[in-house]
Amino acid sequence: MNADDLDAAVTEMLRLLIPFQDRDWTVRAGDLDWDCLTTAAHVAHDLTAYATQLATDTLPPGLKAPTARADGSYLPLDLTVRPDTSPRTVLQIVGSAARLLSLALRAAGPEARAWHWGPTDRSGFAALGVNETLAHTWDVAQGLRLDWTPPPAPAARVLSRLFPDAPPGDPSAVLLWCTGRVALPGHPRRTDWKVKAALTR
Repeated sequence: MNADDLDAAVTEMLRLLIPFQDRDWTVRAGDLDWDCLTTAAHVAHDLTAYATQLATDTLPPGLKAPTARADGSYLPLDLTVRPDTSPRTVLQIVGSAARLLSLALRAAGPEARAWHWGPTDRSGFAALGVNETLAHTWDVAQGLRLDWTPPPAPAARVLSRLFPDAPPGDPSAVLLWCTGRVALPGHPRRTDWKVKAALTR
């Protein structure tokens, strides 16, 4: 997966949600403990975190400090969105955070590795960003009573990269099952899962 996949996922999120930015976003986002506004802000937070992880490994060699690479943990930073921020502005923040990750993905070479529970390449970080965007767009859509599921093509690519042991079936539904959001026939709803972004080869 790559920056184009991330750009498409975030474009789809904004296409869906911007027309409903004047609704009440303090309602619960699906079955999450967060409301819709907090959930959208969380997407921006995670995209920013992925960008900063990967960016530490794409600095020119002469500028890289010995401890610059995020190779053992996530950098200790958080994106804080002020509580009175409107849905419109939160979606702008999501778009900005996505742009940061997209730029980091495009700048990273194929050899770049940064930490996400192990050494992860740019494809892994792209897949993480798409997964986060699709799953939480679904959560917000549930809260706002919108009829939407993740598009099957990017869902299939996320499954291939992050959930190699996923069961067969419609990729949109399987992705929601893999991330604990729905049950599938013969597969009860998951309460625990692991995203396998780190390279094992």
